[in-house]
Amino acid sequence: MYSTITNRKIRLAIVGCGRISKNHFGSIDKHADNVELAAICDIDPKILAEHTEKYKVPGYRHLEEMLKAEKLDLVALCTPSGIHPDQAVMAAEHGVNVITEKPMATRWQDGVRMVKACDDAGVCLFVVKQNRRNTTLQLLKRAVEEKRFGKIHMVHLNVFWTRPQSYYDQAKWRGTWEFDGGAFMNQASHYVDLLDWLIGPVEKVQCMMSTTRDIEVEDTGVLNVRWRNGALGSMSVTMLTYPKNLEGSITILGEKGTVRIGGVAVNDIQLWQFDEPRDYDEQIKAANYATTSVYGFGHPLYYKNVIDVLRGDAEPETDGREGLKSLEMLIAAYLSARDGKTISLPLEY
Repeated sequence: MYSTITNRKIRLAIVGCGRISKNHFGSIDKHADNVELAAICDIDPKILAEHTEKYKVPGYRHLEEMLKAEKLDLVALCTPSGIHPDQAVMAAEHGVNVITEKPMATRWQDGVRMVKACDDAGVCLFVVKQNRRNTTLQLLKRAVEEKRFGKIHMVHLNVFWTRPQSYYDQAKWRGTWEFDGGAFMNQASHYVDLLDWLIGPVEKVQCMMSTTRDIEVEDTGVLNVRWRNGALGSMSVTMLTYPKNLEGSITILGEKGTVRIGGVAVNDIQLWQFDEPRDYDEQIKAANYATTSVYGFGHPLYYKNVIDVLRGDAEPETDGREGLKSLEMLIAAYLSARDGKTISLPLEY
C-alpha cells in the first residue's frame, strides 16, 4: 500500500523535456498549490540547460543520479515509450511514484513488469489517458454507463492525422519498433483506450497495417473488433492525411441511441440522439471546444486525480492495470497484422 503525502507539496520531477513535456509543466503550474517542480532530467545537455534556467531547479542527465540526489515523491516519464519500463522500475525501486505517458510500454511483458515493480515497492503507477477527461467524452461515458444506447450494435473510430517524414526524422527513436511503436501505438493509443473504457472488454481483434513513410512501423492501419457484449466495431488510422490533421472521431450506434463525436480530436459532438432525453443533454453545445491540439486539455484534469490519490482522497482513474488494457489490445493488433490471424483476448490466461 502506498503512503499518502499530506501537509506539504508533492515533489515532482519531469524526465524528458520533449514534445509532450510542456503539458506536464503546464499542469504543475495549474496545481502550484499542491505540486512543486523539484528537478528535471534530460540526456540532451542543451535542452537540459534551457529548462533548468527557465524553471530554476536542479537538472540531471541521468535518472538514477537524480533519484539518489533528490527527495522525490513522483516522477513524470515523458521519454520515448520503449524506455518507460526500465525508468518506471528504477523509480519504484527508489520508492518514487510514477506517472508515465502513453503508451506505458511497447511490449506486453514490459507493461506487466512495470505494474509488478510498483506493486512490490508500494508506489503508485499512473498511465496518462488525458482524453478521458475531455468534456465531450465524459458526457459520452455517462450516457454509456446509464445504458442510454440500449444494446450497442456498432462502434467506429477514425484517426485521420498527418505526420510527415520530417516528424519521424526529428529523432532516431521515432518510428522504431523498440522505442516508439507505430500509428496505433503512439498517435492513436488514446483512441484504442476508448474501445475498452467506453464499450467494455474486447473478445477478438483483426488488423491489417501498411507503411508508406521511411520508418520501421505502420503509419496506416484498419482494425476490426468484437466485444464480449456482442457489439462489433472498427477503427481506421492513418498518419498520411493531406495536408493536415483532419479528424479524430468516434461513432456509436445502439438500439436506442446514436452519437458521433468528431472534430480533430473528439472535441465536437456532432450527433447526439436518444429515445429518451435527459437534463444534461442541454450541455452538449457547451461541451464542444475548439482545438488545434490533438492532446486536448485533459492533462491538468489528469493531474488533479494524481494529486487526490497521493493525498489519500481518491482512487486512481488510470493506474497501471488500466493502462495494460489498451496495451493488450495494441499488442493483439500487431500480432494479428503480423500473422494474418484473428487474436483472442486476454493474451494470457
